This record gives sequence, structure tokens and C-alpha cells, in this order.
Amino acid sequence: MASPTTEDHPPHIGIDGINEETQQISEKDIVLEKGGEKDMAPLPGSSSIHRSSSRPQLDVSGAAIQGNFEEKDPTILLPNQSDDISHLALDIGGSLIKLVYFSRHADRQVDDRRKRKVKERLGVSNGSRRSYPILGGRLHFVKFETSKLNECLDFIYSKQLHRGGMDSRCWPSDAPQSENAVIKATGGGAYKFADLFKERLGVSIEKEDEMNCLVAGANFLLKAIRHEAFTHMEGHKEFVQIDQNELFPYLLVNIGSGVSMIKVDGDGEFQRVSGTNVGGGTYWGLGRLLTKCKSFDELLELSQRGDNSTIDMLVGDIYGGMDYSKIGLSASTIASSFGKAISENKELEDYKPEDISLSLLRMISYNIGQIAYLNALRFGLKRIFFGGFFIRGHAYTMDTISFAVQFWSKGDAQAMFLRHEGFLGALGAFMSYEKHGLDDLMVHQLVERFPMGAPYIGGNVHGPPLGDLNEKISWMEKFVRKGTEITAPVPMAPPATTGLGGFEVPSSKGVLRPDASKLNVGVLHLVPSLEVFPLLADPRTYEPNTIDLSDHGELEYWFTVLSEHLSDLVDKAVASEGGTDDAKRRGDAFARAFSAHLARLMEEPAAYGKLGLANLLELREECLREFHFFDAYRTIKQRENEASLAVLPDLLLELDSMTEDMRLLTLIEGVLAANIFDWGSRACVDLYHKGTIIEIYRMSRKKMQRPWRVDDFDAFKERMLGSGERKPQPHKRALLFVDNSGADIVLGMLPLARELLRRGTEVVLVANSLPALNDVTAMELPDIVAEAAKHCDILRGAAEAGGLLVDAMSNIQDGYKEDTPSVPLMVVENGCGSPCIDLRQVSSELAAAAKDADLVILEGMGRSLHTNYNAKFKCDALKLAMVKNQRLAQKLVKGNIYDCVCRYEPAS
Repeated sequence: MASPTTEDHPPHIGIDGINEETQQISEKDIVLEKGGEKDMAPLPGSSSIHRSSSRPQLDVSGAAIQGNFEEKDPTILLPNQSDDISHLALDIGGSLIKLVYFSRHADRQVDDRRKRKVKERLGVSNGSRRSYPILGGRLHFVKFETSKLNECLDFIYSKQLHRGGMDSRCWPSDAPQSENAVIKATGGGAYKFADLFKERLGVSIEKEDEMNCLVAGANFLLKAIRHEAFTHMEGHKEFVQIDQNELFPYLLVNIGSGVSMIKVDGDGEFQRVSGTNVGGGTYWGLGRLLTKCKSFDELLELSQRGDNSTIDMLVGDIYGGMDYSKIGLSASTIASSFGKAISENKELEDYKPEDISLSLLRMISYNIGQIAYLNALRFGLKRIFFGGFFIRGHAYTMDTISFAVQFWSKGDAQAMFLRHEGFLGALGAFMSYEKHGLDDLMVHQLVERFPMGAPYIGGNVHGPPLGDLNEKISWMEKFVRKGTEITAPVPMAPPATTGLGGFEVPSSKGVLRPDASKLNVGVLHLVPSLEVFPLLADPRTYEPNTIDLSDHGELEYWFTVLSEHLSDLVDKAVASEGGTDDAKRRGDAFARAFSAHLARLMEEPAAYGKLGLANLLELREECLREFHFFDAYRTIKQRENEASLAVLPDLLLELDSMTEDMRLLTLIEGVLAANIFDWGSRACVDLYHKGTIIEIYRMSRKKMQRPWRVDDFDAFKERMLGSGERKPQPHKRALLFVDNSGADIVLGMLPLARELLRRGTEVVLVANSLPALNDVTAMELPDIVAEAAKHCDILRGAAEAGGLLVDAMSNIQDGYKEDTPSVPLMVVENGCGSPCIDLRQVSSELAAAAKDADLVILEGMGRSLHTNYNAKFKCDALKLAMVKNQRLAQKLVKGNIYDCVCRYEPAS
């Protein structure tokens, strides 16, 4: 192991260039989705970080989109690009090398004329305000021990990262290397190892200023990632949402071997205002001498078992066990670190190593916290962010620093920490490339996901990522979980390899402990087409989740629900793929992976960021897709759609025979009754075994008796129909957020949409972009509408006006001949693939559709109860759902299972 050494600086100045030890190579990915950047508003300010002019530039002349330009994430071809594009940056410290590199996505081609027509009607353009394209792909975050630099060089060479990240098979071994090829790097090693990079890879190292990179990386993360910053007090993590307009100024405290304290006033505006030479290097150096520990992590782990009162002199030791309340010091406050060693007749070996480690950790952490606060006080700063690999997600270290800041500030200042703390410098170096594409990102354009991307033990990643599905499944088959302990056999590298394809042997079995685990960094997808839903009354205070999973009892209950539903979900997923041996193997791997996620989150709920029920449900869907189950309920949805469409004509005839008042009530009853069909609910799954879909629907409708548990129907009716002689204006456009396939959409929401169309209201059906359980998707809806339109002139005319019959092959039969206005019926995707929806991140076409909407209807438990029950809108809103979970019914509406919610809220 490499140990920290002293930098070439005066001994009284702390420098944070050398900062950590590690036992493994790990990788974190940030994924950049290809797509248009039409609506990307620049962040306030612009970075003055130096942009390289010597690196090969993108030649965008003749640039064209490959395939159909209407596909969601088009590939941009650069036919005249001949130079290497070296999207690779490093932070080379004394102990670790942090590496950030870019790789492209596989191409996808989609042809959707319907979507093009809807976009034209909504005014969604495909233009770009950039003068250059964003290359779709992902940013990979990897770290190597500096002492294993040759492994890092082998890794770069094997992936041909120095040649633009192309697959090595595309490059002949004797292919000439461009003389202008450069790699951006920061840290002391950028100078020390420059000749070795030139010799081994034929590339030049272009050095970037360390402070520039740290600040650029921190600014990007704090602006672009919603749950990047968090506080940590007494073992409790709480994520802090940073308002971009109030970010600056702040104090950035980077703790490496030494400590640098940087006052940041804006992008590219900062100054190092202080520091200390007592930092991570001090802790590791003294700890190694005093405890004989072999690694930094071993020293940290040792501290968790320590009792510092055996070696530190406390206030109570001086005052006979009493507090010194006059000046606010408790008896347990440290009066003098290592103070008892003065008066006790003991030698070093008489003290326990764990007590020494804890005393040392507290001494250094308290001092860093105090000095940081004094500098914040000096400049009037309220926000202090701590980073650097000294912290590395260690709970006790963060607690100690937080206590010091709180104590000395009397609660006026807070210590905050960063989830990506170790990669600030490497990310900043990456951003020093021109046209890196990260400057203009907004927080709503980033979606973090947590794939089983590499084998891990106790939350620590071991080995390079498993990009190949077969490798991933093989690992999961070896993965064994026992209680809260996760063990796994570790495959070694095959003969005649560099070792990069294998895994390092972990130092011990991984035990998931909340006091020692590290925060996981997920895959951060960049989706430039995502926007904030413009009809939210106040996006800054909007919180999608209704259920608070910070309550341990609530968390345990929902984990149990998901675990009990898992076997049934696996059966459906395997059946959707034909029940093949390959599908069974993938199903088993999915079950193991999702169970491992649940175990991880049960022990450390904040491991993946702020946790809500919507996050759990989305994690499950992402995990299914990870193991190539893209639509587990496909067959069931098709069967239920056909059964429901068969009885739709009779239902429409029944509705048309009613008075206006009775029809509106029957329609709302129909939506609530049809919402019973939800394969995500255990109670509803049990119902499926007791009758056909039509029998269950009819039974549900018969039980519809008012008043419902939440019953605002009369207020909604008055807005729709008026009272007495007063007839209100119809809504201009309604957004209907639909839920399940089958009876829910066909017998519930489509008839309601038809009624709105009859009244002259434009209707936009909003559906999932990707499948989730038996939820209907935007891709499936046009065919359902086309089939329904065969029996209804209103739906036919509206569907034609909205472009829904462009692709649907339907023989429209002459049915009703009503003289109805041709207001359009449109379908847009919502931008997500979950049973819930976070309205801070919706598709650009939904955002465009919302601009002229004055009515929002949210239907189903996921979109109107689990999320958005408390959401406020600028327009009229109607929330409709049948409660299909007893605990949710009791907690949210103080009722029982199968109670109904009809919540109407006029425009805020």
C-alpha cells in the first residue's frame, strides 16, 4: 500500500493532494443519454476554467442524425470527424488515481410518425441551441491505487481510451497515434508520471490546476444532482436540496493528506482562504505508527470499536464527573486529546489500538470542523461542504465534523457532505475539455439509477463493471445472502490476462453496517428532453412522495410488501419471455439482485439518496429492465385489453342513454371501479383468481356507493355542468394521466375522455414511456384508441384530429353520426417507466402539452396517492383512485381497503 507523503509545500500550509488508500478498483457510471438539447437553459454564470485548445476538436460539418430524426435519443453521425476525441481525464494523487472517461451508447432506431404529428401540433421542435452536438453515452468513474499505475495504463490501453474510447478491436495494434493526442489530468501525479504516459500510451498529459478542478467539479455536482449534498448528525443522514440561485458563496473544505479551505463565489470565482497541515495524512501516518494498521480503511474500521475516554481527558475528568455548564461544556466533552496519557503510568502497548484510532480521529476531525467554521464565520458563510477521500462516507467521521461545526457555531452553521466526494478533481479535469457538454445541465435533466453494475460486498465495489449480461447473471448466481451479511465467491482473472477482467479478493466478508457503509453512487442518466411540469404551483416546494420512508416501521412494511410480491413478479416476467431456460436464469438473477438492493436499503435507507416509496417502485422496474425483462405483463395486458374492448360498445350505448348529470357520475364511478385492476396490488392479484375481468369490473361498479372516502364529486360536477342557469365554459385542454391497461383505460378513462371531447375540450392521454407492471404505455395507447374508435364517431374524429390513426391499421365502421366538434385526442409519453411519477422530471412533449391545459386528472394509486396526493397545481386538478392497500388507506385517508378517492382542487 502506498502511504501519504509530504507535498513540496511549507510545513504550516495544509495541501490536499494526497488523500486516500483503497483495497479495490471501483467504478461509478454517469450515463449521458443522446437527445436534443432544445430546451436546455444555461445555468447561472459560466465557468472560467481553462478550456484546452490543443486537444482534437469535433468537426460538426455535415453532421446528421442517423436513422429517423424523430426517435427519442438519436445518434448523431459526424462524417467529417477524423481526429481522435480523447474524452478522458484523471486526478492522480499520491495514493489513488481517479479516472473519468466517456463511452458511447449503442445505436437505436425508432420510426414513429404518430409521435412526429403530435409534436408538430404541440409545437415541440427538434432544434438545438448548441453549436455542437452532445455525444450520447456515459461517464465512467474508476479508481486505481497509484502504486498500481501500470494496471491503470493497461486499463486505458485495453479500452483504447487514449484514442477516443473506441473498442480496441477497431484499432490495429500498429495504428499510428496522433501526435496531438492529449489527456487532461490534475493532481501531483500529472507532473510526476507525464513521461510514463507518453512512453506507454503515446499521449501528452495536459495539466489542469487542482483548485480549478475541485471547484468546477463541486459546482457541477451541487447544481446538477438533486440529492448530492447531505447532513450527518448522530448517525442520521438528511439530504439537502440546494437552490441554485442561493448556492454561492460557500466554503469548500477538501480533506486529503492536508486540508484546503476554498471560498467559492461562483463558477470560476474562488480563492483558497485557509488550510491546515493536520488532515487525512496526519490521521493515517500517526495511526500507522501507533496501531500498526496496514491500511487507511482498517484504521477507520478500528475506530468504530474504540472508546476514546480511556485515553482522552474529558471535562468530567477535570470536574469530578460534572458538566461545566457555565460555559456550555458537558462532562463528555474532550478537554485534551490523549490527555490521560500524561498522568497514567502506561506504555503504548497498554492502550487498545481501537481507542487510539478513535481518539486520533476525533482530534483531527474536531480541529478541521472548528477551523472550517471559523473561516466560514470570517467570511459570513452559512454553508460548508466537506469533501475528499478522508471522509469516504464514514459515519463517525461525518458525525464528528458535524458536531464540531454545530458546537462552535451554536447551531448557526451546518456541515454538509457530498456523495461524489472523491471525484471532484477528476470531474473538473473532464470539464476542462471544450464542448464537454456538462455546463448547461439542469437538475431535472438528470436521473440517477442503481444497476447491479459490478459485483459488490457490503456496498463496496470489487472489480471492473460487468457490462455483459451473461457475466452479470453468472455473478448473481454465485451471490449468496444470509441475513444482513452478504458473501460472495470471488472469481479470479483467467490465465494470460492483465487481471483487469477479474476481481480482487476482498479483505473480509462484507457486513452491511449503517455505521461503516459508504454512500453508493449510481448511474446518472443525462436526459436533455426532461423538463419540470409547468403546471406545478410551486416546483421548489413540490415533493412527489406521500409516504415517508424515514419512519422505520413504514420502511419495513413496504419492504415486506415488495418482497412478498417478488415471486409472483418473477413468474410473470419469465412467462412473458416464453418460459425459456434463459428467461428462468434471468428471472432468478433479477430476484437475487432486487433482494440485495432491499437488504442494502433496509440497513442503510439513505444509501442511494433520499428514499421514497416512488423510488423503491422505480428501482424494481429498473432492475427488471437490467436483466432484460422489458414488459413482464405484456401478454396479460393484451388479453385484458381485448376483453375490455369487446364490451366497450355496450357501455357507450348505456352512457349515451343517460342524462348529463347521471352520465358524469357514472363516468367517475366507472373510473374508480375500473381502477381496481392493478397487478401491483396483492389484494387485486387475489381477486383475479375469483372471476373474469368483466365480472370483477361489474362487481366493483355495483359497490360504488357515495359518499366515497374522499368525495369532492359535487364540486367537480358544478365546475363541469354548472348550477341552475349558469353554464360554465368547458376546459380548453385536459391532461389525463392514465394508469392500468385493460378495463382501467378502456372502460374507465377512455369514456371519461370521450365525455370531455363531447364538451369541446381537447384531451391529452398521458401514459408511461416504458412499461411498469400492467400500466398502459404511450406506445400501446394508439392501437387501443383505434380499436375503440371503430365503434364511436366522437373518438374517431378526435383521434384523426390528434394524429392517433396515422399508424393504426383500423377499419373504422360507421357508427354514431353525431355532429361533434373535431377537437383532438392526443397521446404523449410522460418520460418515466414507473407506477409513480415525479412531476419535476417529465417529457418535453408533456411539458409542451401542459402549456395550454387547464385541467389535470391524475388516476390510480401510484400517480395520485403514492405520489402527488398533496401536489398543488396552477389549474384545476382531479385525483381519482381506488385504495387497494389497507395500510395506505388507514394512513392517507383514514379508511379501509377498496375505499375511493375523488379529490377535486380548483386552480391554485
